[in-house]
Amino acid sequence: MLQLLIILIIVAVVAGAMGFTGISAGAATAAKIIFFIMLIGIVILLVLAMMGLAIIF
Repeated sequence: MLQLLIILIIVAVVAGAMGFTGISAGAATAAKIIFFIMLIGIVILLVLAMMGLAIIF
């Protein structure tokens, strides 16, 4: 998922630099969504680790 996030950020930057604002906005929106999904997952894993649950890999 992190690889997809990096690819979408690169696509957004390149498309924005070339003037394709529609593609740039779409890629940036998708990257933001993936970023926040990953952030929520990390927070959930940290809370579980702090509670002492051994669900962490």
